[in-house]
Amino acid sequence: MDLASIIGVALGLAIVFTVQIVEGGSPASIMLWPSMLLVFGGGFAAAMAGGVMKDTKAFGEQLKKGFTKKVTPAAELLDSVVKLAERARREGLLALEDAVKTVEHPFLKRGLQLAIDGTDPDELHDILHAEVGAKKKADKAGVKFFESWGGYAPTIGIIGTVMGLVLVMENLDKPETLGHSIAAAFCATLWGVLSANMILLPMGARLARLSAIEAEEMELVIDGVLAIQAGSNPRLVAQKLRSLLPPDEMKKAEMSSSNKKAA
Repeated sequence: MDLASIIGVALGLAIVFTVQIVEGGSPASIMLWPSMLLVFGGGFAAAMAGGVMKDTKAFGEQLKKGFTKKVTPAAELLDSVVKLAERARREGLLALEDAVKTVEHPFLKRGLQLAIDGTDPDELHDILHAEVGAKKKADKAGVKFFESWGGYAPTIGIIGTVMGLVLVMENLDKPETLGHSIAAAFCATLWGVLSANMILLPMGARLARLSAIEAEEMELVIDGVLAIQAGSNPRLVAQKLRSLLPPDEMKKAEMSSSNKKAA
């Protein structure tokens, strides 16, 4: 599990509450459920209204993905492809029939199965790239939901503040309650801005980043599968796939390959 989002959100909220305590306040003073319900519930409803029901139904899955998605190390995926290329070069493509069953990466598994089934290379290329395109579109919808929610939240928070101030104006004859009522009114704006900038928009950015990483993995897999199908030299396959990686990942892949050779 990649803990970046969990740590980031928890750290951000912890800093907010710490500052509240340092300034002499109490975290309980801003934990007002009416304000939080309006901001989170109203923002969710607004984001829902701006999309289609399919986007809303995917909310739980996207949220889980944002917090718990494990990023496959590029070097690990590259090693798996190279091992398959070595076996295919040594024993033939059909020898991978049994190896496919142990492959954990679902896209690599589908690509290898298509190659083993004798799919034309051009058709294989088109099929796999079409799947990449479809995944990008689906991921974009998930990102948009959180970005929309984050965009609406501050404005809905202001609505909550105005509603609170209306109640304050209605009770001007009770000066002893004015301070508490005004503070409570502004909590809605606080939660609107806080939720947007510490939870919702970062989650949208996280999902966009995960989508980009997964698309890069799929592109690497496509080149690897096509090279395996063509019977390319495993060393050339490794070199070609490493060239597709970012510089830091390329160094890790090269170090991993060197360590295995030394062993």
